[in-house]
Amino acid sequence: MVTNYEHCATLVCEADRDRYLATLFAPAQHRDALFALYAFNVEISRVRDLAREPMPGEIRLQWWREVLLGLRGGEAAAHPVAAALGGILKRTGITTDPLIALIDARGFDLYDEPMATATDLEIYGIKTQSALFAIASEILGAGGAASEMVTLDAGIAYAIAGVLHGFARHAARQQLYVPLDVLNRHRVDRGEIFAGQASEALKAALADMRALARRHLAIAQSKFEVAPPNILPALLPAALVEPALRRMERQGYDPFIFEPAPAWRRQWWLWRAARDPRRIFRS
Repeated sequence: MVTNYEHCATLVCEADRDRYLATLFAPAQHRDALFALYAFNVEISRVRDLAREPMPGEIRLQWWREVLLGLRGGEAAAHPVAAALGGILKRTGITTDPLIALIDARGFDLYDEPMATATDLEIYGIKTQSALFAIASEILGAGGAASEMVTLDAGIAYAIAGVLHGFARHAARQQLYVPLDVLNRHRVDRGEIFAGQASEALKAALADMRALARRHLAIAQSKFEVAPPNILPALLPAALVEPALRRMERQGYDPFIFEPAPAWRRQWWLWRAARDPRRIFRS
């Protein structure tokens, strides 16, 4: 019989392979907990894709809030991800507050309202990706202020890279995560975005976003030396940020037909960063 933790590992392998591979560099005794955390993130981040409409999505997010608040005991026990997550929360003593904040932040995904400002996007990144980096660090025994200083900015950089990676998919469903203040600064017509037109103004706005991601990556790097060494497996996914940004700067780049690096190359970048942590920030 497949255990709850094995179910989580399989789900993460299929839906978030980069974090799956990064987890393999963690000590064996922590992997189940990391897989449970990342499987929870998969469940929350794909609500928009599964629900299609805001109301069913809101209902699903509310179900997860109630699971974390202990209000869905029987249902949670029957759900492999919820059961595994509940198990690690009891085992580690990790608070549910950042997980509930993550759910609340993901409510933005259900609607087609644009991201208003770069600050709003940074806050979204803090509540989603930075939270995952921080909780994973805590699972690894690397929690505390020194780690949080790194995970905060690493998470924002990772979130921005994710927004740029998913730009075409978001535009196809009339969603804008690239902030309006950035688009307006370059006089980008939102109608052109939704029509799939890669104007020079749009490319300039996306270049600003890459610069913002790099600034946060540089801040994380400046704080990394004081972080506990066992934080490494939690931070490894951030090693994929700079290579993705460089790939977007190739000649002929079109954000609507962008293809990420193949899986084998991303695995290589993770392996190199695991051997030399400095590569997390410069790959």
